[in-house]
Amino acid sequence: MFAYYLDLALRSFRRNRVLTALMVLALGLGIGASITTLTVLKLLSGDPLPQKSARIFAPEINPLPAQVHLPAAELFSNWGDLMSYTDAMNLLRARRGERQAVVALTGAKIAPRQAGRHPFFSNGVMTTADFFAMFDAPFEYGSGWSEQDGEDRARVAVISTTLNDKLFDGRNSLGQIIRVSDHDYRIIGVLKPWAPQPRFYAISVGGQGYGNGDDVFLPLQSALADKMGPENTNCWSPDANVNHLETAPCAFVGLWVELANASDAGAYKTFLSNYVQQQISLGRFHHPDVDLPDLMGYLGQQQVVPDDAKLQTNLAFGFLLICIVNTVGLLLAKCLRRSREIGVRRALGATRGAVFAQFMVESGMVGVAGGVLGLIFAELGLWAIRHQPADYAKLAHLDVSMFVATFVIALIASLIAGLLPAWRACVVAPAPQLKSV
Repeated sequence: MFAYYLDLALRSFRRNRVLTALMVLALGLGIGASITTLTVLKLLSGDPLPQKSARIFAPEINPLPAQVHLPAAELFSNWGDLMSYTDAMNLLRARRGERQAVVALTGAKIAPRQAGRHPFFSNGVMTTADFFAMFDAPFEYGSGWSEQDGEDRARVAVISTTLNDKLFDGRNSLGQIIRVSDHDYRIIGVLKPWAPQPRFYAISVGGQGYGNGDDVFLPLQSALADKMGPENTNCWSPDANVNHLETAPCAFVGLWVELANASDAGAYKTFLSNYVQQQISLGRFHHPDVDLPDLMGYLGQQQVVPDDAKLQTNLAFGFLLICIVNTVGLLLAKCLRRSREIGVRRALGATRGAVFAQFMVESGMVGVAGGVLGLIFAELGLWAIRHQPADYAKLAHLDVSMFVATFVIALIASLIAGLLPAWRACVVAPAPQLKSV
C-alpha cells in the first residue's frame, strides 16, 4: 500500500509542478537556514572532553586588593581561573586532586636548525607535568616530562605533529633539539593530531577558543626561567615587576584540577575556601570569593557560545516555522483542487484513514525533497561562514549527525505541515463531489 501511495504522490507532483516546487523551495530555505545555524551552535557549544568533563574543574579565587570590589560573577566571568603563580603552585603542590596542571600561553619563536629555513612564530604552552594525562593528549612518539623535570627546570619539549612535519618531515624526532625563543630544548614527545574545540585550557589566559591547536609545550618553570613572557598578564599593583612574574602580584596562569569523582567537588571547594581564608589571615587576600565550575560550567561562564549564535539559531527556526506555515497553505490549495479525486476514491471504498495516510506520504516526500535542497543551502551557508574572519569559521563543516538531522528535521517539518491538509482531505464528503463529476 505504501508503494501505491508513493505512486499517487508522484503523479500529483507531476500534475502540480509549480505548487510542488514552491513547497520544496520553502522547506529547503527553512531547513538550510536552520541547519547552518544549528551546525555553528553545535560547534561552539560542544564538549571538548566528553569522557571526563564532569571531573575536570577550574578553581577560581579573588586576589584583588581590598579597595577593588567586584561581584563574584563579574570577576570570574572576566578573569576565569586566572591566578598568580604563587597561588597556582601552592594549590598544585597541595595535591588535592588526582591530577593538577598550571597553564599559560606564550608566543614561541621557532628557529629551524636546517640551513636555509627562516625562523617563525608559533603557539606555545607553558604547563606542568600532568597536563597531557589530564586532558588525554595522545602521543605519536615519546611522552611528556615528569614532575621532577619541571622542578629541575629541564629544557625538554613536546611538539605537535604539525610542527614535527614542518621541521622533521614527520620522522621520529625524539632527542632532536628545537630552538624556542633563543633557547635550546630537547624533544621528548610528539603528539598525534590534537586540537580540542574549544581550546578550553587556555581561554582565560589569552587563547582564542578555536583553532588548529598549539605547537610546542614547555615546562612552566623552565620557560619562565628563560624569560618567556605569558600572553596575558593582569597585575593589581602599580609596583608589580613583570620581569619576575613568579613573585609579582600578577595573575597570568590558569589552574585545572581533575578529581576522582564529580561528587568530590564539594570537598575541594571547602579546601579552596580554607586556603583563601588562610591567605586573608596572612594579609595576601582581602576577599573570600571562590568558585569551582566544572569544564562545561566554566565554558558557559566564559561565554564561549556568543549570544549572537543563539539568537541566529532561534531566528532561523522562526524562519523555518514561517516556511512550514506557507507549506500548509500550499498543501491546502492542492487538497482543494483534488476534492473530486478524493470523492471518487471515497466512493470506491477508500477509508478516511487511507486518504489521510495518502496525503501524509505525499507530505513526507515533499519533506525529503526539501531536505535535499536544504542540504545544498546548508552547505552554501557553511561555505560562506568559512570565509568569515571568526576563529571558528574554518571548522564549520557538516558532520554525519547534522547530515542526519537535516532529513529528520525536514521530515518532521513536512509531516507537521501535512497534518491539516491531510485531515481536510479525509473529511471530504464523496456525494457532493460525485454530483459535480
